[in-house]
Amino acid sequence: MIKESKVGERIRMYRERLEMSIADLSAKSGIGEDIVKSVEAGEVIPALGVLTRLARALGQRLGTFMDDQFKPDPIITRAADLEAARVAGEGMNEFGYASHSLAIGKPDRHMDPFRIEFSADGSDVGESSHEGEELIICLAGEVELTYGGEKTILKAGDTAYYNSVVKHSLKAVGGKPASIYGIVFMPF
Repeated sequence: MIKESKVGERIRMYRERLEMSIADLSAKSGIGEDIVKSVEAGEVIPALGVLTRLARALGQRLGTFMDDQFKPDPIITRAADLEAARVAGEGMNEFGYASHSLAIGKPDRHMDPFRIEFSADGSDVGESSHEGEELIICLAGEVELTYGGEKTILKAGDTAYYNSVVKHSLKAVGGKPASIYGIVFMPF
């Protein structure tokens, strides 16, 4: 689970190291100043798309803002721990989904894998667009992938692999919650 106060602190630290104002970061990332301020203050858990754009604008990988400590390889994430977080509703944000990093503690990674839980209400998580590639593996429920102007429904076991520079978004459909594994690769 992302600890929002640490995320905000780290974003502010990297922004200040680069001698960027909040307005500079907002302009470079395309994220509104009010959202940047709220994230830095620890008032909101940023959506993955927002965090990805902030990371790119700061010249950092996504995991830089989520890792709390180093762990030696291999990084093991137990299904029971993910299920406990899901049942407790941990990490659910205002966009109707919760993301759980599967690589916390691995600072030298080149991919950012997540388990993402979508609420049943079909909330749109917002569009994202960034350099790199993504692999989505639908675990349960039905997920609608909007890629460019095209919509595709993914069911349990279905996958989608795409260039993430094209605008894309995901949401649960069918009136039931859904879950996916999402792996994000962003080259530097």
